[in-house]
Amino acid sequence: MTKNPVPPREVRIIGGQWKRTKLPVLDKAGLRPTPDRVRETLFNWLGHDLAGWKCLDVFAGTGALGLEAASRGADEVTLVEHDPQLVDKLRTIISKLQAQSVRVQRANGLSVLAAAAPASYDVVFLDPPFDDKLWDKALPAAARAVKPGGFVYLEAPSEWGDAGLEAFGLSRARHMKAGAVHAHLLQRTA
Repeated sequence: MTKNPVPPREVRIIGGQWKRTKLPVLDKAGLRPTPDRVRETLFNWLGHDLAGWKCLDVFAGTGALGLEAASRGADEVTLVEHDPQLVDKLRTIISKLQAQSVRVQRANGLSVLAAAAPASYDVVFLDPPFDDKLWDKALPAAARAVKPGGFVYLEAPSEWGDAGLEAFGLSRARHMKAGAVHAHLLQRTA
């Protein structure tokens, strides 16, 4: 019988202007921050310079994905989180970093995605709590919100293939498995 791994107490920003900055991980049910190694791979896929990009981190949690994008020069990053304690922590971090390109929105991630203007983001980060099984609702909304040729990053407990993604107008550009997490970089088809 294997034990569930203890979640980390902090993660760090991997690259960019805030490289090595530590982000606290609060002890919250369902909070499962994207590991450093997975984020490093993701941003190797996306590129190290995101200047001009508009990013949406829908289930922000620690903010690691969105803050990593901002650290690498993204022009506009929105962190969406519904938990008030996590929202307060994100606002504190943003203030400390003087991250003027980042804003926090306390809201339901699915509602924000549904209200997003079509083709308005270069990348949408989807890392929902696995127990909530939100992929079938989040993926079509994210695909609509991302620009043609833009990206949706998806973390899930199982692998998604092109057959399951076609209905959403997405195709799989990259995939990796790290522990129990499948990380997908999806691209919106034209």
